[in-house]
Amino acid sequence: MVRKSALAQRPTPASAAESSGVRVCLSRTGLILSKEGGLLGRMLPPFRLGLGMRVGDGRQWMSWVHIDDYVAMALRLLRDETMRGPYNMTSPCPVTNAEFTATLATVLRRPAPFVAPAALLRLTMGESAGMLLEGQRMLPKRLLAAGLTFRFGALGAALQDLLA
Repeated sequence: MVRKSALAQRPTPASAAESSGVRVCLSRTGLILSKEGGLLGRMLPPFRLGLGMRVGDGRQWMSWVHIDDYVAMALRLLRDETMRGPYNMTSPCPVTNAEFTATLATVLRRPAPFVAPAALLRLTMGESAGMLLEGQRMLPKRLLAAGLTFRFGALGAALQDLLA
C-alpha cells in the first residue's frame, strides 16, 4: 500500500481558498524579459562585448515572455471572473537556448561564438547548473484559447523592443 506523506496531504493555501469559494488562478511563469534587469540584465554585458555564448548543447527550451505581455496576462487573470486554475505565463513561441543566443546576438549586432560546456557548468555550479542545462517548453494554451493576444510573440521583436 502506498501512503502519501503528511506534507502531500496538507492543503495548500490555494486549495484552501478554492474550497472556501475563492476563485484561484495559478500562474506558472517563464523567463520574463524586461529592461530592468533579470535574465536579460545578466546576459547583456558579455553579449555586448561579443562574448555571448550558448549553454551546453543549446537544445534546452527557454519559455520566455516580454514584460508587457506578462502584465497583460496577469491583468486578464485578475479581471476575468471566468478564469480559474493553472495558466502558463509565457510567449506562445518558446525557443531553444541556441536560438535565444543567436537572436540576442543578432539584435545586438555582436558575435556569440562561445559555448559554456555542460560539464564545466556542472563542476562549477553543482546542482544549480540543472536550471541552465534542462529547459522547459511551456505554451500558454489556456490563455490563447481565452482569446489573449500577444504584442511580442516572436523573440526578435521582443528583444528589439527592449533593447531599442
